[in-house]
Amino acid sequence: MRDEESGFGSGSVLLSFLLGGMVGAGLALLLAPQAGTETRRRIREFTDDVKDKTTDYISQTRDRVSSTVEKGKSYIDEKKTVLSAAIEAGKEAYEKEVHKP
Repeated sequence: MRDEESGFGSGSVLLSFLLGGMVGAGLALLLAPQAGTETRRRIREFTDDVKDKTTDYISQTRDRVSSTVEKGKSYIDEKKTVLSAAIEAGKEAYEKEVHKP
């Protein structure tokens, strides 16, 4: 079974991996022996980093989706033109056959 059919595409696997890493890193920060102010500073830096990476990932995904949608629209418009031309040719051929002497 392909990844797309099972619902586990490369994007969801990567996101799962990143989220697991973030949870692990967060637990390591909380369980490490250090001062409370130092722990809070490290957690704040960590969350800011995660926020930046997530924003970048979302932006890249949005760009890819937009690009794919535009390609799809272009493909549909192209096929619609070809189909319209084929229908028109069929109508003309039909009219010629009907009005044949």
